[in-house]
Amino acid sequence: MTAPIPRDIPDLPPIPGHVVLPPTVVPARAVLIPARRRLVAVFRGLIAALAVTGVTIELLADGSPTTALSHFTIQSGILLALVMLASARCAWSAHHPLPGALTGAALFYVVAASLVHHVLLTHASSPFAAPNGTGTAWQTAATHILHTALPVAAALDWLLLTPSGHLHLRHAPVWLLYPLAYLAFSLARGELLLPGSQDRYLYPFLDVDQHGYKIVLGNALLVGLALYALAVLFVALDHIRPDPLRRPR
Repeated sequence: MTAPIPRDIPDLPPIPGHVVLPPTVVPARAVLIPARRRLVAVFRGLIAALAVTGVTIELLADGSPTTALSHFTIQSGILLALVMLASARCAWSAHHPLPGALTGAALFYVVAASLVHHVLLTHASSPFAAPNGTGTAWQTAATHILHTALPVAAALDWLLLTPSGHLHLRHAPVWLLYPLAYLAFSLARGELLLPGSQDRYLYPFLDVDQHGYKIVLGNALLVGLALYALAVLFVALDHIRPDPLRRPR
């Protein structure tokens, strides 16, 4: 048997204030269907082909492919090729684009390698500049592809074809983890090779035999600060540049 229902039910005390439900934000990518961008996919495929061409020429022209693969430029070129191929597939198949942090990192690394090459390694006023005319014609072609043509093409894709506003300041220190790991790899590689070995240190400003650890670490700190400033500049530009995918009203 159930208990009898009472005739008088006491009123519940009112809830003080107003109950406001928190607003729910639905991201645009959850409701908008991406469109096919086949011309964009073709352009990004060409950038990937350019990166593969430069890397392949450098690997074939260099006496040691292992040494060539140890260069920051080659590694960043391979990363950009993979990112561009994935981005081209997304644009061709109308998939959602890759995360901005990933595409921004790939661009950041190739631009960083380009700036180090043009400012520190080939500029006449740099104390680390190599003498002109070094290397074969194929190596010169690979140098121009990887340090000039490829960064310009990747920057154009980012400025004109990539959605804006997806980079944040928290990405800048994360991007520096790879250059920091490369510094540790470069110094460890130099310690493992025998003194006097050719290409023991791949970059003259990281040559411990010539400058010592104190100066090398100072050089690395200055380069790291410059790279951090470059990363912050990328984030700032990403928030002031127009969005190429936003349709005018």
